[in-house]
Amino acid sequence: MFFTNLFNYLFWAEIIEFVGALVIIGYIVAALIALIRRLDIHQARLLVIDGVINSLSFKVAGSLLKTIELRTWQQILMFVAIAALRIILKRVFVWERAELANQIIPQPPDAPLE
Repeated sequence: MFFTNLFNYLFWAEIIEFVGALVIIGYIVAALIALIRRLDIHQARLLVIDGVINSLSFKVAGSLLKTIELRTWQQILMFVAIAALRIILKRVFVWERAELANQIIPQPPDAPLE
């Protein structure tokens, strides 16, 4: 029974999405440890954002693998909606990470204010 699952693309899609979930959990644990050790909320937020960005890549890969099975227009539209949502979320998190990284970098005392 296990060997039949090795050639099932839906099985691998689920495995890839599960790895994405594990990535989020790992980054959240790392953020909690960083928060407890250093009490640095910005570093913890950066870690969580990095985890979400990396995890969304796994989630999109799993969704793309599932497209092999799309047979109806409703399934195709559902896939497009999910892919668009994940792409938008990834761009928002990348933007948020850049904003947060800019806040952390200290400005030199003689730098002009923007």
